[in-house]
Amino acid sequence: MPASEIERMIQLLARLPGLGPRSARRAALALMVKRESLLRPLGDALLRAAEAIRPCSICGNLDDRDPCGICADPERETSSLCVVEEVGDLWAIERSGVYRGRYQVLGGTLSALDGRGPEQLKIAQLVERAAAEEVTEVILALGATVDGQTTAHYVAERLEPLGVTISRLAQGLPVGGELDYLDDGTLSAAFRQRRPA
Repeated sequence: MPASEIERMIQLLARLPGLGPRSARRAALALMVKRESLLRPLGDALLRAAEAIRPCSICGNLDDRDPCGICADPERETSSLCVVEEVGDLWAIERSGVYRGRYQVLGGTLSALDGRGPEQLKIAQLVERAAAEEVTEVILALGATVDGQTTAHYVAERLEPLGVTISRLAQGLPVGGELDYLDDGTLSAAFRQRRPA
């Protein structure tokens, strides 16, 4: 039976996305075996991150400075604003390198079941930014879930009076995807959003 501190570490690691109890045990064991080269540096890094990293007051990204590196970058396109649900979505778009504008992190999606209305999200901040800044296009990069689409529709309605161009990310066939393995919704979206070859 593991010692109580090890069990506590396993329980905390198991709360992380993508780690279940078995993966958490393996990670805890690896950390304990490599105490000096892995556990102590990781512990120090986590403490420093807890003290230094905070949400950007402009867009909601996480960074050790405010405004974040993206908002402070004078080379970023200021006329385009990409709306995402969470910081992880922003990071995914940044990794792709396809977008050089600015962002707004909503902090989730509208969800009646979870009790999340417009007041719990950064929708008012988004509308304020789109009205005050030199924004000409707002890209709704929200998930293809029911909540994501509901949120996109609500945000589009709120932005419509501003006269900005509102666009959404295309949906459909993934690169390398085979038709036989696609769900009906993905295939339907691909047909609706087809374009000339």
